[in-house]
Amino acid sequence: MSLSTEQVGHLARLARLALTDAGIEATRAKLDDIFGLIEQMQAVDTKGVEPMSHPQELATRLRADAVTEADRRDAFQRIAPQTEAGLYLVPKVIE
Repeated sequence: MSLSTEQVGHLARLARLALTDAGIEATRAKLDDIFGLIEQMQAVDTKGVEPMSHPQELATRLRADAVTEADRRDAFQRIAPQTEAGLYLVPKVIE
């Protein structure tokens, strides 16, 4: 598929891009290369190929979900200016 200069200019206007004539021509060439690559990829026979979530067969290594730090909530609440029922009290900011 190949785009005309007018089509590229129209796309540039839709995207609100200010392209010069040289910029339009350069963009047209790049878009033609992209469309050529897409055509090559669509020509590949993929029948019998299983879809994959990742291109490499990697196993996810998971660690055990274990608590690694001590509960210091009481120590932090002792030094807080105001607390009530395990919550930090702060001044009202929004009216």
